[in-house]
This record gives sequence, structure tokens and C-alpha cells, in this order.
Amino acid sequence: QVQLVESGGGLVQPGGSLRLSCAASGSIFSTLTMGWYRQAPGKQRELVARITNNGGTYYADSVKGRFTISRDNAKNTVYLQMNSLKPEDTAVYYCNKSPPSGWDNYWGQGTQVTVSS
Repeated sequence: QVQLVESGGGLVQPGGSLRLSCAASGSIFSTLTMGWYRQAPGKQRELVARITNNGGTYYADSVKGRFTISRDNAKNTVYLQMNSLKPEDTAVYYCNKSPPSGWDNYWGQGTQVTVSS
């Protein structure tokens, strides 16, 4: 059974920063491409960033240059450093493997990020 537990969200002013963490259970974490996703009210969940098992990264255009994804395979944890936050970054942020196929039942509770003055 896989568990994904996201943390680190909160309320931040525009221009601020947050660091999200996702702790994953399971021995195969280090072999997987992991992603951070977000879902804003009334919108579909979207991929924000992903990182391969050997550190290759991809970012959505909307966050490129502002967000950085990283991982610590020894801790089964993936991180998302978010800088220069904008109100449009407000969403619930989730982690899962990328693509999430086969792990559709493993979505966690997510962590709320609210960017507002």
C-alpha cells in the first residue's frame, strides 16, 4: 500500500516563498518519476513539475523559473520550493508519480497554498 503525505502549505503574500514536502511510503520510490500537481477551485488538476529517478526535471510554463522540484531518495521525499508566488498559484498541491496511472487511488489529502495580500 502506498501512502503520500503532503505538507508545508499555508498563507503567504504575493512574492513570498513556501517549501512543500511529500513523504512517500514504499520501496520503489527511488525508481519512479514523481510529480507535483495542483488543483485550483473550479479547475482540473494540473501537473506543475516532475522529477525523474535520476534528477531530470520538467516544469509547467506557468511556474518555470520560480519553482524548483527536488528529491531525497534516502528519505522517500520529494520537495517543491516555490518562490515569487502569485495569487494564481493558489491551489491545493498534491504529489504522485508522473504520470499517475496505476496510482490513481493513492492521492493524498494535499496541502493548501493560498497566495493573498
